Amino acid sequence: MNRFFQNKLDIVLFWTLTVFFHAYTRITLISKAGVGQFLLEIVFRNVLLFCAIYPVIHLVIPPLMTGKKIIRSLLILSAVIVFYVILKNSHDLYLYGGVLNDSERKSFFFNTLYNFSIVLFYLAFATALHLSKAWYLQQELIRKLEVEKLNTELEYLRAQINPHFLFNSINTIYFQIDRQNKVARETLNKFSDMLRYQLYECNADNIEIEKEINYLDSYVNLQRLRMAADYPVKFVCSKNLSHFSIPPLLLIPFVENAFKHASHYTGKNNEIDIQLSKEDNMFNFSVVNTIDCTTPGSENEGIGLKNVKRRLALLYRDAYRLDIKKTSETFSVTLKLPIA
Repeated sequence: MNRFFQNKLDIVLFWTLTVFFHAYTRITLISKAGVGQFLLEIVFRNVLLFCAIYPVIHLVIPPLMTGKKIIRSLLILSAVIVFYVILKNSHDLYLYGGVLNDSERKSFFFNTLYNFSIVLFYLAFATALHLSKAWYLQQELIRKLEVEKLNTELEYLRAQINPHFLFNSINTIYFQIDRQNKVARETLNKFSDMLRYQLYECNADNIEIEKEINYLDSYVNLQRLRMAADYPVKFVCSKNLSHFSIPPLLLIPFVENAFKHASHYTGKNNEIDIQLSKEDNMFNFSVVNTIDCTTPGSENEGIGLKNVKRRLALLYRDAYRLDIKKTSETFSVTLKLPIA
């Protein structure tokens, strides 16, 4: 069924049946007015229906479903109906009153009730089909999310080691490190905090942006420790990043990817630039890293990015924007998410 909708076969079937049924009811025009007038009637009526149905589906139904801009939507609906009735009446006057010389149908308003009922029927029928399709796709999305969540939980359970044993081991290692080695102790603390975040705080569907930023900051600081001193890593967050949530661990694959595939030049700069900001009702995230295309395996888009793309599509559908660009020297990711 998904392929049926994805390939627009529902739209093809709808218009095929609509045109065929109309042609069947107007078949007598061939003998009365000729093939040309018959084809003109078929094309003109169905083009008018097309011009009436799609503005209603895209401009009227969505606001009415959310209870917004009701007056505007009703005005558009009225204008569409009037548009169809006037133009179809004009053509009926030409065809039946002029070409066929039917004295009863020479009045401009003779077919008003009929054309009004036709456009109303098709608008209602097309809307019902559109809403049924939207409902079905929504149910499919919910089902996929449930399956995805279940699979994630199963993978988590398979990969999980005993947290109690893990943190006890970390504490043991911490106290075995010489007190004078503050850097090593601080590094182990950061690592412990990251594990605690992944194990205990990422089970919810959404998490506060402040916690996600702290996790990213800890990861970046750990990466800085293993990189050369002259390797600039920027991590910039705007001050207004607060009071909203995002799905947990949604950003880390992009950051991991940047460090994994960053260049290692000796004669010029190697850079990683991570930016997080909030603008109006959008959360903006970007990461740029220099790359060395001459190094084997420098392709940046691995399984991690493919998985996060799939996750974004399931969570946000068409409400997000993800731009991934690769040049000869840099690889950049820009992500924009709506803030609920």
